Amino acid sequence: MLGLYPPRRGKSRRVPRKTKWRMAYNRTARSVLRARDIGDFVALLPLFPLEVVLLPGTPLPLHIFEPRYKEMIAECLANRAAFGVVRALEEGVSDVGCTAEIVTVTKEYPDGRMDLIAEGRKRFEVLELNRERSFLQAEVLLVADESGASSPEDRARAIQAHLEILSLAGAVQDLSAADQSALSFYLAGSLPLDLDFKQKLLTMRSETERIQAVAAYFESILPNLHRAARAREKAGGNGHAR
Repeated sequence: MLGLYPPRRGKSRRVPRKTKWRMAYNRTARSVLRARDIGDFVALLPLFPLEVVLLPGTPLPLHIFEPRYKEMIAECLANRAAFGVVRALEEGVSDVGCTAEIVTVTKEYPDGRMDLIAEGRKRFEVLELNRERSFLQAEVLLVADESGASSPEDRARAIQAHLEILSLAGAVQDLSAADQSALSFYLAGSLPLDLDFKQKLLTMRSETERIQAVAAYFESILPNLHRAARAREKAGGNGHAR
C-alpha cells in the first residue's frame, strides 16, 4: 500500500507548455476542446501525487489515510469520477500523468480510512495546477495515441523478453487481459521497472515506439538478471557466491 504524499507548496504554478498538445488550448472556452492532435480538456481534475508512475490498464492499490485524500476519494466515489495520478518530484509533479478509476473499495475503517484498488485509464498532460482545495487539482488535456499499430515482430520480441524476466522470478506470464493496442503499457506495468523509464513511456504517443522501447529495455536488463539468478543458485548450493 502507498502512503507517502508530498506536502502542498505555495500558490498555483503554471506547468511550462512545451508540446503541441497544448498549442491549440483555448483559455476562453473553459469546457471541452476537441482536435485531432489534442484531446479532451478537463477543467479541474483531482490529482494524487505519488512516488509511482501509473500506466493505462495497470492496477494501483492505495491506502487512503490523509484527510485531504479521504475528502478527494469520497467525492470521486460519490460522483463516480476519476482522479489523476502524477509522479511526485522533489519540486512539484510530472506534467504527464494518468487518470485512475476506482475499481473497488476493499476495506473501510471507522475513522474514514480506506483501502482501494484503482486502475489506470487515460493519459493526460497538466496545463495548470490549482491549489484552491485541500488537495491538488489541475486543468488537463487527455491525450490519445497517434494512429498505427506495432508490428508483430516487435510485439513478439517484447513478449519473449517479458516472459524470460518473469521466468527468472518464478512467475507465469498471462497476457489474457492485455489490450493488444497498448501492449507496451501492460508489459511495463506488470514489472517494478525504473520510474524514469515508465515516465518516458507515458509521454510517448506511438505504440510502435513504446513497444520497441520496452523490448530494448527488457533486453538491456536481462544479462544482470541472469547473473543474479546464477548467484542465487550458487549460494543455495554451497553457501557461497562469486
